[in-house]
Amino acid sequence: MKSEKDTPTVSEVLVHLFAEAGISHAFGLIGGAIAPFTKALHHSPIDIVHCRHETGAAFAALEAYFTTGRPGLVFTTTGPGLTNALTGLTAARWEGGKVVLVSAASPSRNRGRWAFQETGQLDLTGVFPSDRLFHYSALLDDVAALPVVANRLARGLRSPGPFVAHLQLPLSIQGTPVPASRLSRLAPPNRIAPDAASLDRLARLLNGSSFVIWAGFGARECASTLLSFAERTGAPVMCSPRGKGAFPENHPLYLGVTGLGGHASVDEYLAENRPDYVLVLGTRLGEMTSSWDGNMLPREALVHVDIDPDVFGAAYPDATTIGVHSDAGEFLKELLHRGGTSFRSSAKAPTKDPFPKAPEPRSEGPVRPQVLLEAMQSVMLDSGEPVTVMSEAGNAFAWATHWLRFSNRSKYRVSMGFGSMGHAVGAALGVALVGKQKGVGLLGDGAMLMNSEVSTAVQYGAPAVWVVLNDARYGMIHQGMQSIRYEPFATEIPRADFAKMAEAMGAKGFKVVSERELTKTLEAAMREPGPVVVDVDIDGDEPAPARKRNASLLGQGASSSKGGGA
Repeated sequence: MKSEKDTPTVSEVLVHLFAEAGISHAFGLIGGAIAPFTKALHHSPIDIVHCRHETGAAFAALEAYFTTGRPGLVFTTTGPGLTNALTGLTAARWEGGKVVLVSAASPSRNRGRWAFQETGQLDLTGVFPSDRLFHYSALLDDVAALPVVANRLARGLRSPGPFVAHLQLPLSIQGTPVPASRLSRLAPPNRIAPDAASLDRLARLLNGSSFVIWAGFGARECASTLLSFAERTGAPVMCSPRGKGAFPENHPLYLGVTGLGGHASVDEYLAENRPDYVLVLGTRLGEMTSSWDGNMLPREALVHVDIDPDVFGAAYPDATTIGVHSDAGEFLKELLHRGGTSFRSSAKAPTKDPFPKAPEPRSEGPVRPQVLLEAMQSVMLDSGEPVTVMSEAGNAFAWATHWLRFSNRSKYRVSMGFGSMGHAVGAALGVALVGKQKGVGLLGDGAMLMNSEVSTAVQYGAPAVWVVLNDARYGMIHQGMQSIRYEPFATEIPRADFAKMAEAMGAKGFKVVSERELTKTLEAAMREPGPVVVDVDIDGDEPAPARKRNASLLGQGASSSKGGGA
């Protein structure tokens, strides 16, 4: 910001607001139509990360938020700059992120005249299942509206829960001086707590009954409280794929992961020990989490705790659901307090380890994904150093969810809602650059070809590692077509050498063609201070653990009417 004697511009006021909200990095591509805003960023405490594509910029900003808890910021110019970013912003909305997109807009006097990259008011509906894409959007055509816009952004950035916003700034407005205005200062965020009467009723209802916990992504922020609650009550815990790590996956009360890439031990336990209640914490129970499988339902009711009341009864509209509008951590603490020392679940403890045993490495043949994941577990996750692993939409998602075990300071992230290919490329950049830790992306070769943020990582020296499952095909599509009795077609792609591509961009590249090479190669990759691509020739015929997703497709009528195929 300028000194008191100077009048700040619209861009400077907004950048100051974003810095106060804790934003440390802004991801995007600079263009003429957004120049005054990016100049204000350049002269602020916020670091500009000049990416290679706006989609990758949005993915990076989203994962920077999930790594640090500080909101993400994306900037674009008009036209394709804006539309390129929308996939990443839609992923942010699906994933429950806190990201602001600031884009340029054509001045009002030029709209409708076929101006170059003409861009006016953007209003997207129908992209997100229950609402508009953005929680808040505004086209700032008049500087007099700045206080209203700024205050609304400030409230959203400090409110609990997700907030995905879009602010459009015409070039003619970005550098306009702002008269003295009273803009609200950012207030501390509030927590959403349950009401006392509901807690008392639930404590009486659950105490002594058979109940298990279904922990989702919303439970990760209260991991220690969840652990205390489970150990106090003896309630077994299962996690959604996005909830992996919310509960230690080596704990004796752990049942396993549900949904795509999930564990058969969960289904077996629920079939043998159907509980009275399932305490659902911070998950929408969508298809990738539940497959809408009726066998996951308890005898009596789902007790669904979430900060978004719209999720209650959405996935299972015919099931009895007790909705609790609350932050998961606040709910658990208050429920324990009211339940007292005798508050217990009568559910039986798990008896099986949900994780399978990996085969021994072999000397010949392509790398089996199970062996790769076991090596990643040993080298990347069991070392004790903080690492965030981001698995990509596709078979990488299923393999990582099924095999990797999170029980320490490391985190797991998946893009399972919107399922954007290429997400993990930008994600590893955002984690490594803003989180200042190793960001590991696990993704297929098809997804790696969709994004070029390795070059951005080279420019900024980000300690990102990408592990590419290279089978010269779109693996999930290929295997999925087989599972629904189609003969696969249009799934093969030319085999690319991603190690050479990485070296050409200035990163370090490793090529792995044997299981015996995995451990030493991954260790070398983790020692590198900058970006690394590990290109692994995998056995694409090893079936990924995606049984429930394929069963869901069959249930939706995806089977070939001719019955042909493998």
